[in-house]
Amino acid sequence: MHHTSQTVQRIISGGIIAIIRTSSVDAARTAALAIAAGGIDAIEVTMTVPGALDLLAELGRDHGDRLLLGAGTVLNPESALAAIRAGARYIVSPHLNPRTVEMCLRHGVPSIPGCQTVTEAMTALEAGADLVKLFPAGVLGPEYVKAVLAALPQIPFVPTGGVGPHNAAAYIRAGAVAVGVGGELTRAGDAAAIAAVASELVSAVREARAR
Repeated sequence: MHHTSQTVQRIISGGIIAIIRTSSVDAARTAALAIAAGGIDAIEVTMTVPGALDLLAELGRDHGDRLLLGAGTVLNPESALAAIRAGARYIVSPHLNPRTVEMCLRHGVPSIPGCQTVTEAMTALEAGADLVKLFPAGVLGPEYVKAVLAALPQIPFVPTGGVGPHNAAAYIRAGAVAVGVGGELTRAGDAAAIAAVASELVSAVREARAR
């Protein structure tokens, strides 16, 4: 069993969860390795990728020593359990399902449910969630994060959806513990382009934290 707090601390330390949502397993594999080459080790393979569970198992077997692999778009506890058995070390959802959070707790794996309101975020934390995926963050913006955290600094926000190199630093400065970045990475182009965007993100987060 993976130690939950160690996994969460590793996500927070890196500051970025790279989200892979592609139409083929080959593209997902290429993206994962390119993202890692760019300096991001927390990689979320969404359940919408064909063969996502097999890919998680493969990446874990071949690169598990350097990659922190998670499963995304996990909609229910049954899918969470399947992903955990495939090697996912954290579970990310687009919404809050307390039963999914409970399944993760039972297996000692961090859960990161998607929330948009303060009520959802606090309900998620009370249910046992480890981090809170603010989704879709692009609709709300860094000012929303800053305003909520002024009153409730204990919410560990991970803004996701519409986040990229152009605004990742703003979310970190607003108080987010990490950001989730998907399309801006996987749509960057070939492996070299994906690695370059990953590196740019790493630099943006590092510089935001240094201020």
